[in-house]
Amino acid sequence: MSSLRNHRVIIASLFLPTTAVLGESNPPTPNLTAQDPDIVPPPLVVKPSPSLRHKPSKSVGANLPLRSIVEDLKSRATTPITTPPNETTNNPFAKFSSIASPRYNGSSTPTNGIFSDANSCGCDAPPPSSPIGPSLDRSFTFSSRPRKFQTTHTDVQHTARLQRKQSRSSSRRPTDGYPSPRSTEGYIPWHTAPNCHCNGGLKNAIDSVKDRLTQKLFVGTLGNSTDGFGPGLRDSIDLRMRQLFASVPVWIPDAEFESCYDEFCHQVLWPCLHYAVPDAPKTKLFYESASFKQYMSVNKRFADVIIANYREGDIIWVNDYHLLLLPALLRAEPKLANAPIGFFLHVAFPSSEIFRCLSVRESLLRGLLAADLVGFQTASYARHFRQTVSRILALEALPKGIQVEGTFGSSTGPHKGRFVDVGVFPMGIDVNALREKKRELDVQYWVQLLRQRYAGMKMIVGRDKLDEIQGVRHKIEAFERFLKKHPDFQGKVVLIQVALQTTESNELAGGVSDAVARVNSAFSTLTYQPIVFLHTQEVTFSQYLALLTVADAFLITSLREGMALRTHEFVECQEGRHRPLILSEFTGSYSYSGFRSCIAINPYDTRGTANAIHQALTMSDAEALSRWEDLHNHVVTQTAQAFVTSFLTRCLRANTEHTAQTDLSMVPVVDMGRMLPRYKHTSKRLLLLDFEGSVWIRDMSRAGLLAPFEPQPQALELFKRFSDDPRNEVWLLSGLPVKGVLDKIAAAVPGVGIVAENGCFIKTRETKKTPATWFDMVPNLNFTWKGPCIEILNYFTERTSGSFVEEREASIVWRFWTGPTDDCSNRQWARRQAAEAQNHIFDSLGERYGLRIIPGANSFLVLPNNISRSTAVGAILHPGGPAHSPRSGLSGMVNGNGMEEDVDGHDGGSDETRGVFAFSGDEKLLRRLNELDNAETVSTSRKGTDAKWKLDPKDVVSVLSLLAGVP
Repeated sequence: MSSLRNHRVIIASLFLPTTAVLGESNPPTPNLTAQDPDIVPPPLVVKPSPSLRHKPSKSVGANLPLRSIVEDLKSRATTPITTPPNETTNNPFAKFSSIASPRYNGSSTPTNGIFSDANSCGCDAPPPSSPIGPSLDRSFTFSSRPRKFQTTHTDVQHTARLQRKQSRSSSRRPTDGYPSPRSTEGYIPWHTAPNCHCNGGLKNAIDSVKDRLTQKLFVGTLGNSTDGFGPGLRDSIDLRMRQLFASVPVWIPDAEFESCYDEFCHQVLWPCLHYAVPDAPKTKLFYESASFKQYMSVNKRFADVIIANYREGDIIWVNDYHLLLLPALLRAEPKLANAPIGFFLHVAFPSSEIFRCLSVRESLLRGLLAADLVGFQTASYARHFRQTVSRILALEALPKGIQVEGTFGSSTGPHKGRFVDVGVFPMGIDVNALREKKRELDVQYWVQLLRQRYAGMKMIVGRDKLDEIQGVRHKIEAFERFLKKHPDFQGKVVLIQVALQTTESNELAGGVSDAVARVNSAFSTLTYQPIVFLHTQEVTFSQYLALLTVADAFLITSLREGMALRTHEFVECQEGRHRPLILSEFTGSYSYSGFRSCIAINPYDTRGTANAIHQALTMSDAEALSRWEDLHNHVVTQTAQAFVTSFLTRCLRANTEHTAQTDLSMVPVVDMGRMLPRYKHTSKRLLLLDFEGSVWIRDMSRAGLLAPFEPQPQALELFKRFSDDPRNEVWLLSGLPVKGVLDKIAAAVPGVGIVAENGCFIKTRETKKTPATWFDMVPNLNFTWKGPCIEILNYFTERTSGSFVEEREASIVWRFWTGPTDDCSNRQWARRQAAEAQNHIFDSLGERYGLRIIPGANSFLVLPNNISRSTAVGAILHPGGPAHSPRSGLSGMVNGNGMEEDVDGHDGGSDETRGVFAFSGDEKLLRRLNELDNAETVSTSRKGTDAKWKLDPKDVVSVLSLLAGVP
C-alpha cells in the first residue's frame, strides 16, 4: 500500500457518495428575514422535471387511522406493490414512538425523513429528553447527525433522481447556497447529504483505507434531477463538492440519464448479467434497445470529466456495469494512453451463452479490454469473462488475462499484442468500523427492545431488493412451506424482511407483495403476524445492526448475485451468539471456501429451503459455533482493506508490466567495445545463459521437435572454454527435461551448472572437491495432476491438427502448432484451442494443485507454482541452498523473492571485481538482475525489454565466443 501513497486514485462510479439537495439542510436555519427585514431572497424558479418511470418504493408510515389486525388482513386481498400504510402497527420499531420519530432538540420537525411524527404510529409523543445518549427511557430521541459509517445498508432518505421535492421556505436563508454573480437565478439554497443511491460497499471499502489512500477523487452523478440547475448553481456545487468531498459531479441531462439508467442498465444489462434473459416476444427492448446511444453518451460524459481532471501518475478505477465503455474512451485519449486503468465489476458475469444474446456485446467487451486490469468478485465470473472474450472476439484468453491483438492508440504509436490482466478480488467489509458501530449505545438499546418484544420467539432476518433476481418471493414461499410442514413453529417464529429501494416495475415483477399477503392472511392471529415487511426508509442503520444481532438465522435466497456483503455483516454481528447463515448457492459469497460452512440452499427448491430453515432454528449451539468460526475467519481475512489494496496494487503492477518495457528499437545492440573490457577486468564472473532460443536455435517443425536430441559440438566447445576459466561460473537455464536431453550436456561438460524444466531440477557444477549432483526442487509436490492434465490435452490434440503432448518429469508441454508461422486460419484455430485448453486446465486443476501456465507462440507449458528460472537462480546463489554457488558473495543480490542486499551483512569482496552476465529471453529474470549495479543483461527475446542490451538469437554464439576468448 505504501506504493499507492504517491498516486492519486480517480474513482469513477455512477453515483457520488455525497449529493447536493436543493432546499435547506436539517435542521432549518434561523429566520434571518425576521431579524433583518431588508433581506428578502428572490423567489426560486426551478424548471419542472419530466415525468419519469424510475420511482422509488413508496414509504410507509403515513398518518392514517389505525385499524385492527383483522381489518388489516382483509385489506391484503388487494395489497398494493408496497407495504400498506397501516403496516406500521407491525413494525417492531414503530411501537416505540419517541425513538422512531426523531426530533432535533425537542422540535417536532423530523430531522432524518424516516418517520413523519410520533402520531404516525398511534402513540402519544412523550416529552423530549436529554439528547446526550440512549437509555431505556422511552423518551430517548435520535441525534440528527449523519452516520459516519456506511455499509450496504443505507438509512439516508432523500428524493430520488428526477423526483425532487420543490417545497422550500422562502423566508429562511440556508447554510449553503450561492448568490449567482453572472445570472438572474438569485439565491438558491442547497445542501449536501449522503447519497442513498451510491455503492455503499465501495464507499465503505474506500473509507476503510482513508489513512493510507490520502489522495483520491470521486467522479459520478449526484443522483438527483439536475435539468433545473443553472450555470451558477452548478459552479457552486462543483466548487463545494471538490473542496469538501474530493468529488467531481458529472452533469447529465435527465432524459439521457433516464434512458441510460432505467432502460439500458436495468432492463438490458442487469437481467443479462444475472442470467435473466427475458422472452424475446415480450421484450423487444432487450434485443433492439435504442437506449444504448444514451448509454454511450453517459460514458462519454464521464470520460470527458476524467480527462479534464487527470494528472500524471493518477490511477483510474472504473466501477460496475454502468460504465463498461469508459476504459476504451479513456484509453483513446493520447495523454491517457499509458495511464493505469482498472475496472471492477461489482455484480455477476454470466456465461458466454447468456452474454452473447446482447446485440452490443462486442462494443461492451472491447470497452473493457482497454483497461490494464479487469476485476471480478469470484473465479467463476472471471472464467466466464475470459471464455466470453475468447468465443465472441476470438482473442486468446489465458488464465491470467486476455491477449489483445487489436491496437490502442497512444502518443508514441499503436501498441500491438497488448495483455489485459483478469483477476479475482473478493469484496469485504470494514470489520473494525462495524465492530465499533455495533458497540454503540443505540444499537445495544435496540437489541434489548427487540429481545423484549420477541421474547420466546425465533427471528429470521432477510434484507434484499424486491426485484425478481433477489429471490424474495422464493424466500416467502419457502417460509410458507416451513410453517405448513412444522405447525408447532406457528406463532413462534417471525420473518423480518427488510426491502431495499427499487423501481415499481421491479417490485411488480418480483411478485413479493402478494406472497406476503397470502402468508400473513393464512397464519396471522390477533397477537401474531409471521412476516414483518419493512423498507429501508423505515429502518435506521442502528436498528438494522440490532436485527442482525438478535436474529436466529439470516436467510438469503438470491437467484444470482455477486458478493452478498450483508452476510459478512451478519456474521460479524453474531459474535457471541453464533447463529447459522442460510445462503443461496448462486451468490458469489458461496463460491469461497470460507462460506461453505453456511447452510447452502437452492432457492428454486422450495422444499429444500424450508428444510434449511428448520435445520437452522433447531441447530445445536456446538454445531452453530463451529460453522460460525469458519465463516468469521473468512470475514476477518477478506476485508474491505484487503480488497482495495490488492486491486489497486495489482492494477499498478499490471500497468507497469504493460508500459515499462522499452520499445525494442530503443534498446541498443550489445556494444562489445564496452562489454569486453568490463568482462576482462572482472575477477569473479557469473554467466547465466539461456540454452534454447539463445545458444541453441531449435528446429520448431514437427519432425525437428520429435527428433532425438543431439548437442551441437560448437555449443559444447563454448561451454568448455567458459568453464575452464577459474574466474567463471557458468549456468545453463533451460526448460528441457533431464532425461535424454540435458543429461547429455551434463556428461559432456560437467563443469557447467544446469537448470532443467524451468527450475524444477538443478545440477551443480563439478569441482575438484565435489562431484556434480542433481537436485529435485519440487520433491514434496503432488504430481497426480499430470494424469487429468494429459487427458484434457489429448482431448484437444484430437481436435487440433499437427499438435502433440510432451510429458516431462515435473511439467507438461502442449505443442499446438508446428506449421508455418504465418497467421493462417489453421493457426488461428490452433491458438483458440490452446486458449480453451489452458482455461480448462487452470479452472479444473490450477487452484487445486497449485499450477501455473506459461504461454508461448506455438506451445504452452504447465508446471508447479513458485517455480521459475528466477527462483532457480536464487537457489543457486543462496549460501544455504541445496545448489549454492561458490560465488556466495553474490548471494545477497538474488533470491527467490527478488533482489536484496547481502544476507550475511558483508560485501564478500569488491563490487568492481564481480559481475553478472546474463543472456536470456526471460524478462522477469532480466528485470530483477537489472537492479544490480554490476549486472550486464542482454535480451534475446526480440520483444520489448528492460534489459540493458539486445541481441538477435543467431548472433549469441558469436558474441559468447568473443567473451570466451578473453585471456
